[in-house]
Amino acid sequence: MAVTTGDVGVSSVPEESSAGKGLKVGALGLVSSLVIGVASTAPAYSLAATLGFVALVVGIQAPAVMLLAFVPMLFIAAAYYYLNRADPDCGTTFTWVTRAIGPKTGWMAGWGILVTDLVVMPNLASIAGSYTFHLFGAHGIANNTTGFWVTSVGVIWIIVMTAICYIGIELSARTQVALLGAEIVILFVFAIIALARVYSGGIAHSVRPSIQWLNPFKIHPIGALSAGMLLAVFIYWGWDTAVTVNEEARDSRRTPGRAALLSTLVLLLIYVVVSFAAQSFHGVGFLTNGNNVNDVLNALGGAVLGGGWGKLLIVCVLTSASSSTQTTILPAARSSLSMAVHKALPKKFADIHPRYLSPGFSTLLFGAVSVVWYVALTLISPNDVLANSILALGFGIAFYYGLTGFACVFYYRKHIFKSFKNFIFIGVAPFLGAAILTVLFVIAIFYYSDPINSSTGDQAWLPFIHFNFTFLHQHFYVKKGLGPPLVLGVGLLLIGVPLMLIWKIRNPTFFQRDREVAETVDAPAPPLTPGVIPVND
Repeated sequence: MAVTTGDVGVSSVPEESSAGKGLKVGALGLVSSLVIGVASTAPAYSLAATLGFVALVVGIQAPAVMLLAFVPMLFIAAAYYYLNRADPDCGTTFTWVTRAIGPKTGWMAGWGILVTDLVVMPNLASIAGSYTFHLFGAHGIANNTTGFWVTSVGVIWIIVMTAICYIGIELSARTQVALLGAEIVILFVFAIIALARVYSGGIAHSVRPSIQWLNPFKIHPIGALSAGMLLAVFIYWGWDTAVTVNEEARDSRRTPGRAALLSTLVLLLIYVVVSFAAQSFHGVGFLTNGNNVNDVLNALGGAVLGGGWGKLLIVCVLTSASSSTQTTILPAARSSLSMAVHKALPKKFADIHPRYLSPGFSTLLFGAVSVVWYVALTLISPNDVLANSILALGFGIAFYYGLTGFACVFYYRKHIFKSFKNFIFIGVAPFLGAAILTVLFVIAIFYYSDPINSSTGDQAWLPFIHFNFTFLHQHFYVKKGLGPPLVLGVGLLLIGVPLMLIWKIRNPTFFQRDREVAETVDAPAPPLTPGVIPVND
């Protein structure tokens, strides 16, 4: 038997099919990993749900924000690449931050991944449920995104995608290839037709594309730039799933990192092209209209493609949201699996299904919690919470991506100045990526502290909080209460602090480990936990 995880609760599996934590080794190649990385960002869903808000914040400079947000994503992808070469652990950021910075920060990094994945699930399910009814022409039901029928179908989508993840990584990968292929083709067809019709003339309020749309220096004030960047960071978020499935990939030390880097490049092309096309067709005013801002692709679909062909975009967003539901479950389950294997969570989370070689308990639990969270949000404060959770997601993303960049610098600190390549790729790039995300995080705290910058602009939470001061020449004033995006985004992260302290009291073993530093840039790291042999396929 090949399982070498001691007493962490991993089921026994045949030697030829498993290693490390018991996951199925060698199931994914570069293409499959790349597909999972791109599909996890849900390009069509992300654009539909977020492009209108980006345009609302920065106006016609939305493509500039897409380009600018790519920079820290590429830099953090470099950190993922090198850290994965040292330690291809499915816990990714949790494991690497634990090694480089310390177990307390590592635990919080793992919590950040879980919370961020959970926060996005209601939005994905809501979009999938709504677009299911749009596809069949039931627009009245579809537009009631928090109604019984849309919520019920959204729950069904979560259950179906949880089942696919439970059955195994190969079925998940095959499903993603089909869904993503259709999604990318439809998005580029939409963009080409939209731009062609704009240049041919006759489209009301159309605007011909300009290279100035890529100029970020035209965005004022800095709070608007930060908010737009945080939204665009959400649009790119998800490519790291390609690394989260590293223990199931062939050449696990290199393939996942390459897939992550390639994913960011593919996404840059999609987002810049589609954002140019979308705002050219009817202008920015159309995208930021109150009826369109939440779903710009559905609003543009019929006008751009015409007639029944407009359903292509409905299919595109539906497949995007449903596939991203699946690929959000994948990293959450594997992160909790890794945390349990390394004794940062109860050992039950480390259970591997003996037949499917998937993290069975973690997968089912995350699916169940997602259903409860989704239904609870629609009942408690449907429109405000679902919309504001999109704005809140950037906090969690910036948090754990930023920690990954800093972890790379800390872990390889002895080797940064040994060559120019090292200086750039394990020093400057990861540090700049992390620093940019940290600055965005801090500025966004102040920006979203004001309820006027929330999705509705008229509802405050925690009304006993108020402040008035100037910071970096920016005036921050809150009269009564905080904006919901700040409470959701930062509040859920802070909940992890008492949970971490409770776990430390209950099981201090994980927190007794020392920080590490890389011996070389190329050599595999020793096991984080004695007896847990890293996968080295």
